[in-house]
Amino acid sequence: MKARNRKGQSTLEYIILVTAVIAVMIYFLKIGNNNGQGGGVLYNTVLNSYNQVSNGITTLTNQLTSSWNAL
Repeated sequence: MKARNRKGQSTLEYIILVTAVIAVMIYFLKIGNNNGQGGGVLYNTVLNSYNQVSNGITTLTNQLTSSWNAL
């Protein structure tokens, strides 16, 4: 009887852990923004990273185009 009780406790602990992880993911993906624009902290961070990479690629492309046209 004790083994069954222990297994039930372990299953409950896993359910609580998974629920907590999902809640944290939802918080960072959807909630937690201050500007009301949609998206959360994680979403905004990824979007800012994409924008920085895009701006860097555009800058390098413009520099290569200018150096090619100067030839």
